Amino acid sequence: MTAVPDTDVLAFARESVLENGVGLGEQQVLDVLRLPDERLPDLLALAHEVRMRWCGPEVEVEGIISLKTGGCPEDCHFCSQSGRFPTPVRSAWLDIPNLVKAARQTAETGATEFCIVAAVRGPDKRLLSQVREGVRAIREDGNDIQIACSLGMLTQEQVDELVDMGVHRYNHNLETARSHFPSVVTTHTWEERWDTLRMVADAGMEVCCGGIIGMGETVEQRAEFAVQLASLNPDEVPMNFLIPQPGTPYEHYEIVEGRDALRTVAAFRLAMPRTMLRFAGGRELTLGDLGAEQGMLGGINAIIVGNYLTNLGRPASADLEMLDELKMPIKALSDSL
Repeated sequence: MTAVPDTDVLAFARESVLENGVGLGEQQVLDVLRLPDERLPDLLALAHEVRMRWCGPEVEVEGIISLKTGGCPEDCHFCSQSGRFPTPVRSAWLDIPNLVKAARQTAETGATEFCIVAAVRGPDKRLLSQVREGVRAIREDGNDIQIACSLGMLTQEQVDELVDMGVHRYNHNLETARSHFPSVVTTHTWEERWDTLRMVADAGMEVCCGGIIGMGETVEQRAEFAVQLASLNPDEVPMNFLIPQPGTPYEHYEIVEGRDALRTVAAFRLAMPRTMLRFAGGRELTLGDLGAEQGMLGGINAIIVGNYLTNLGRPASADLEMLDELKMPIKALSDSL
């Protein structure tokens, strides 16, 4: 596919994406990622128009909690929870009463999604048993919040078990472009992650799949990643930006510059006009003085509130106040069942 001149790429996107709902291809996404800073306001405005037209004004709010932290056997170079690196994070389990408490507190913010996360290659019987017990306890607490899980790579039997528990969405990030993945992880393959995602989708669960920007990938690989995600047709794409973690191979990597982060968000929106794009880890560090507001007005329509797995986030109240000021309604639970 041929490149679109810089002066024309937004006009091309306006017709293809905004008017017709057809996401950009890899070359066009690359053209967008190469736009100069002076075109950024126009790009963000178009991405916001696309979001409003094909997704609407509502924002999905989610909270996450780590059921099993640290001690993961995989060597994901960005992750402080890998047991292969000398990071400060130590292995720990969360008990069921505290899991129920976290779910209750998440629901009280107005969030409609609660994601249970475990730092593992894939779940064993003990972990799945705890997840089942936790889901049951959350329901017995009178909490009808939607429950998602992120438990690593799955077998078909494990997928079926999660469906039986009532887990409605599964998160499993591809992390980066297929061509860059071997530089980021060596203990498993991109294809193994892809296979889990296909089983999840075929089982009827919603697919949540994104990655991390700023792990040494080229701008061409960012464009590659965007269209690879689009081909998966995910329900949600979390947009993370690398937080260099002490003790990991990426501890000295530079933080993604704010304008590049916003440009990337907008490009992903133009590649996936109907997909939920969620601000996730690293946005506070990356955007700095630019603020999350610009992302919310540049293609984002979902947000994680509170803390992340091993990093502090903004107070949930700050994000909820921001959404109120932007007049963006929080997606109601009854609308998402």
